[in-house]
Amino acid sequence: MRVLFLGDIVGRPGRNAVRQALTQAVPGLGVDVVVANVENASGGVGIAATTWRELRAMGIHVGTSGNHVWKYQDIEPVLARGEGLIRPANYPAPAPGSGLVVHQTPAGSLAVINLLGRTFMEAVDCPFAAAEALLHQVPTDAAILVDFHAEATSEKWAMAHLLRGRVQALVGTHTHVPTRDAAILDGMGYLTDVGMCGPKEGCLGMDATAVVYRFRTGRPVRFEVAAGPCVVQGVLVDVEAGRCIAVTPWEYEECV
Repeated sequence: MRVLFLGDIVGRPGRNAVRQALTQAVPGLGVDVVVANVENASGGVGIAATTWRELRAMGIHVGTSGNHVWKYQDIEPVLARGEGLIRPANYPAPAPGSGLVVHQTPAGSLAVINLLGRTFMEAVDCPFAAAEALLHQVPTDAAILVDFHAEATSEKWAMAHLLRGRVQALVGTHTHVPTRDAAILDGMGYLTDVGMCGPKEGCLGMDATAVVYRFRTGRPVRFEVAAGPCVVQGVLVDVEAGRCIAVTPWEYEECV
């Protein structure tokens, strides 16, 4: 099984770049399933129901999310129905939706788990306990990929040590900056952060002017998605006989 996991999609520019990548570059990669973090796909923050339908239509099979998933209320019924979109499993009950989905690919079943970190993030239930509980719900014949949406590198590595040898892949999202620490740990592919799909000249995909103003003044300001060419960042995960045999960072530069 070959999985393509895409980092946080940022706004309409990020969506357009992903559409181009899925049309022009991905068909030649031999990918069985495409998973993406979509929590910033609507206007740079949040995911609306219409946006998720658009992303599914362009070829994203499973969407994960994070701390911005609740911005648009119309996404809550979508989460409740499933429809390939999940939210972090460690949000307290009675949050709608699930943190686990099992998707059938041409190469077998892929279980996707979504978790949210707590270090430098909002207060949620323990992601480590949630991971332990969800592993017991996964069909025995399914490969498992975990999206850990977290800020702290140390928390992501701690999760890696908990899950090594028990899942086929653990990838990090949220910081929008790709790391260079791809590794295979006891048959588990690992990458601290896969990066983002969005404007490469912005500040994590957002217009830099507003971000600089916020840092210099400490005053609130409305962030807007940046303009300019986009980059699509992700990771290819190859699974064979229940083990990850390759974890390869992948990048596509938008043609404008």
